[in-house]
Amino acid sequence: MYECPKCNSEYGYDDGVAYNCPECGHIWTDLCIEKEKEKQIVRDSVGNELQDGDDVSIIKDLKMGSTTLKRGMKAQKIQLIEEIDGHDLEARISGVGRVYLKSEFVKKL
Repeated sequence: MYECPKCNSEYGYDDGVAYNCPECGHIWTDLCIEKEKEKQIVRDSVGNELQDGDDVSIIKDLKMGSTTLKRGMKAQKIQLIEEIDGHDLEARISGVGRVYLKSEFVKKL
């Protein structure tokens, strides 16, 4: 039995060509699983791997409505999130609160 990467069903099976899930109908291969793992790695602007709880600094002035996040501001305890309009991080910035950020505009501390 193989675990389905889509619905996490434990009833996935190998038909000789691909893996199949009888519960959700998802079909996958080992190559799909490797690509999915690669997609989950989030890197900052210089290529460092980011993980939940890391602290980062902003590398570019970012306009947020009437507020501007200045270059060098520290974002604390980031959380990796499913991409929302290109934003893949959520973090807390002192004086601003919780914000969504793009990993390409931060650098790991």
